Amino acid sequence: MALKRFGVSLEDDLLESLDNYVQENGFSNRSQAIRFLVEKNVAEQKWQCNHIVAGTTILMYDQKKKEIVSRITDIEQQYQDAVLSSSQYYINQNFCLHIVTVMGEAHRLTELSDRLIAIRGIKHGKLVMSRAD
Repeated sequence: MALKRFGVSLEDDLLESLDNYVQENGFSNRSQAIRFLVEKNVAEQKWQCNHIVAGTTILMYDQKKKEIVSRITDIEQQYQDAVLSSSQYYINQNFCLHIVTVMGEAHRLTELSDRLIAIRGIKHGKLVMSRAD
């Protein structure tokens, strides 16, 4: 696919944020980062539809906080029609990696993931989806 060039004007603080984003995420240049962000936004907009998708939600949390596991289980049960599997991996004595494999309508999986990631004590959470229809 041919690349097209265009100019972008940004305020100093926004440009500095972009440069930090490029460096923190290992992009080779600003253009690559902007392409990634645009593609990500387009994909996320498509997720708000009723396409059938499959994916995973990845959560990282302090395993000593037992109430987190209880909250995750409660939410997963509310979405049992979409949850295919749920696994925990103990990374070390402090952290647990929790992976929820899901399939269903994109907007429902996004809703599920948002609820899981919003649990107090979740250190990191991310949803990855791909069309399955």
